[in-house]
Amino acid sequence: MSTDPYTVVRMSGTTLADWLRSRDDAALVALLRARPDLATPPPADMSVLATRVGTRASIARACEDLDTFTLAVLEALVVEGADTSPVGLATLARVLGPDVKPRPLKQAVAKLLSLALAWGDDELSVPPVTREAFGTFPGGLGRATGQTYDLSGVGEGELRVLRKLAAGPPIGDTKDASRVVPLDKAETPVQRLLARGLLLRRDPGTVELPREIAFELRGDRPLGPIQTVEPKPKTTALRQTSVDATGGGEALELVRHVENLVTSWSAEPPPVLRTGGLGVRDLRKAAKDLNVDEQRAALLIELVVGADLVANTEAAEPEWVPTTKADVWLAATAEVRWATLAHAWLELPRLPALVGRRDERDKLFNPLADEIRRAQAPRDRRWVLETLAAFPAGTSFANPSDLAALLAWRAPRRGGRQRDELVRWTVEEGTAVGVLALGAVTSAGRVLLDEGAGPAAKTLGEALPEPLDHVLVQADLTVVAPGRLEPDLADELALVADVESAGSATVYRISEGSVRRALDSGRTADDLHELFKVRSRTPVPQSLTYLVDDAARRHGRLRGGAAGSFLRCDDQVLVSEVLAHPEATRLELRRIAPTVLVSPLPLADVLDGLRSAGFAPAAEGPDGQVLDLRPGGRRTTPRQRSARKPAAPAVIADERLGEFVRLVRAGDRAAATPRGERVAVPGHLGSGPSATLSLLQQAARARRRVLVGFVDSHGTAAQRVIEPHVVGGGVLEGYDHSYGEVLRFPLHRVTSAALVDED
Repeated sequence: MSTDPYTVVRMSGTTLADWLRSRDDAALVALLRARPDLATPPPADMSVLATRVGTRASIARACEDLDTFTLAVLEALVVEGADTSPVGLATLARVLGPDVKPRPLKQAVAKLLSLALAWGDDELSVPPVTREAFGTFPGGLGRATGQTYDLSGVGEGELRVLRKLAAGPPIGDTKDASRVVPLDKAETPVQRLLARGLLLRRDPGTVELPREIAFELRGDRPLGPIQTVEPKPKTTALRQTSVDATGGGEALELVRHVENLVTSWSAEPPPVLRTGGLGVRDLRKAAKDLNVDEQRAALLIELVVGADLVANTEAAEPEWVPTTKADVWLAATAEVRWATLAHAWLELPRLPALVGRRDERDKLFNPLADEIRRAQAPRDRRWVLETLAAFPAGTSFANPSDLAALLAWRAPRRGGRQRDELVRWTVEEGTAVGVLALGAVTSAGRVLLDEGAGPAAKTLGEALPEPLDHVLVQADLTVVAPGRLEPDLADELALVADVESAGSATVYRISEGSVRRALDSGRTADDLHELFKVRSRTPVPQSLTYLVDDAARRHGRLRGGAAGSFLRCDDQVLVSEVLAHPEATRLELRRIAPTVLVSPLPLADVLDGLRSAGFAPAAEGPDGQVLDLRPGGRRTTPRQRSARKPAAPAVIADERLGEFVRLVRAGDRAAATPRGERVAVPGHLGSGPSATLSLLQQAARARRRVLVGFVDSHGTAAQRVIEPHVVGGGVLEGYDHSYGEVLRFPLHRVTSAALVDED
């Protein structure tokens, strides 16, 4: 038996399609699960699947999930030319260098095989377009010339040039490449290297280092140092109860700020910019009203729109106005409100952290603008959070850069140029939302990631302290809430007092204006006295009693009401006649002065009603002149259609993927069926129904299975393996063994049919 640790069963010269056919169903299901783009639409046979595996876009997507070491193994295969001829594992190990041990190499190769980024056994091949995934110079190496180079006698200046190019990239810009001069006339290191043939001249301004020289200079590490294991981040173990308590405080603060934002925009909705989004002035106003910085205000604004609590009215002069969902949200408990916001943040296809920055054209990013939309933001956000959640509960990352370094090793091609910033932004926003606290994931955050908003709300509710039913009234007319209050008490207190400071204990300030606000809402002085008497654990100061009584004594002496229209007449008899008419009741007319009547109805309705009753009223304007109230032509306000959010790709269940695999194998068997037993119908059966009917009827008599291609009622092409029972009357009826059900197909929808060899 061989002692070579890389020796396995040999399978050289195998095509990708043949290698895929040799894989078992479980391996193919795992492949389709890991690379879902291969299954859309379902491949007809293994050749189609192999073609998709080797496409440029699919390989690029698959490489995004590779860690640094596995990516280096794939790059080494490209360097050794595995895209043109198979490369042995021993050769691969030699190229990777002595730091790479057999076990991690086999694990990396197994990963590449599971993703079909490579195929074979001890000799591996990769799809030809894989080379394009590593740029012009894979491994930082230039072209191979097949020559042997002698570096003896090369001066120190020339060696510095060679070492710099050997480290990669292998090309350099220089004016000395304009022409090659003899060695005895060369004046610069580059000219001497060109003269000796140690550099290749690409064009008059560029030189290239041959691959063989780079290998010699790199020594026993042809691809340079390779990090085979992920970096170990510096973490701290915290008590999960401390993490949850801190996160709970942030969650309540988030809910309070969003509630204030919704209330503020209910009274004064900000306008929508002509280009969409929210203006800088309105962002600053929101930050000032909420007493937060502009970055947090931008996050809150993005959240309320992402949670559909605020929306664009899309009117002629559009505004950002709270929706009816905001009323439902305001009536919910604190933990439910938090879960709604946290889930909206988790699925938000935008980057709020970009607000306030400028793009490459020096254009400012505004809140709610289309420019900060990023379709991959939810995926990247969940990627960061799930990495944190994979550590034991209470594990804290004190420095986000450690987390960024870990993620950079695990998926160096994911996240783009802003990858490290994305990690930091996610940590900052997650902390502000209450999903993270003290650098660790909260219990509610873990449940949100795994189970969704409902269970997360329940988990947060269990972590929060029980709401209090009392407050502490101080002699300086402040009220201290030492914790979270019961909803009804919090509502009453918010009505009669203003928040002065918030935190673990909230301080309210009672003033004449806040008392008047409570009286305006219908509360009486007795109601307020009873509130403080029953709810305060401290004696009610006399100054508060005087303040309430004094405000109540002056409240309501001058009263106002709403009126949609009025009637005036110098003849009090006519006014009384109108008021006595039965029509006055329907028009809701009432007298507020001897010569004045008012109604809540529009003036046009009142005048029409009085005219139908036999009176002859006229309309007047503010200046007393008669108005013409005849209606003009119908008008409609053009509305801007909001852009629909792109639907997230659906995750295909393993059962469905298993059916795809069975269809692929059935397609292979159908393709191998002897000629004459396969019928393809272009469009519909009108061009050749007899052959298709004959094939289906033959299969029904012989109880053989048929791979049927058809177009469903939605116009989508599909395939099913059917055992026909009835063929006739324009209908194909048969049993689908994969789904265990009887199906009926209109024959005019059948596009192809082929007998399938039995397994």
